Amino acid sequence: MGDMTSVMANAKPLGKLVAEAREGNRAAAERLVREHDGWVRSVVYAVTGRAELVEDVTQQVWTRVLARLETLQDARCLRSWLYTIARHTAIDMGQAHQRQRVGSLEGVVVEEDKQQRGPFRVVAGNELQETLLYAVESLPVLYREPFVLRHLQDWSYAEIGEVLDLSVEAVETRLVRARRLLREMLDGRVE
Repeated sequence: MGDMTSVMANAKPLGKLVAEAREGNRAAAERLVREHDGWVRSVVYAVTGRAELVEDVTQQVWTRVLARLETLQDARCLRSWLYTIARHTAIDMGQAHQRQRVGSLEGVVVEEDKQQRGPFRVVAGNELQETLLYAVESLPVLYREPFVLRHLQDWSYAEIGEVLDLSVEAVETRLVRARRLLREMLDGRVE
């Protein structure tokens, strides 16, 4: 309920921001992108499963969003509208079914300061991150999307259900299955 209250409280400023961006106000469009870019990137990663594609796909998402902004009927629906565009763009770019092993973890996994860890811990930490990321990427998109939205973006079950058009119970089921699959994939590989 707290989320709905904050959405209602921010609806007018968000509505004004969207209206200004529609009218060609560059500062408003830039603010819109800046405020929503982080979670759009997470959506793209959740769909594609490939960190190295996030930048290019996200750029295409924002190009489409700004070109179609006049089709957004209600600014309070901005998040689900953005999600739909981000998801379809990632799929349209043909990346959802062509996952490959990722070498770069930039932008997806936050690293500790390497100078504060010894060389063994740096190497072990990098290997662990790569192993975990590969396992998440290997999840079927059906489970990867809610997993990434929940654990990388800290979305609530209700928010995930809204954008994926699922009940809260279905979201919970998919997350349980994703965690089980990850445990099976990582069994004996991670302590």
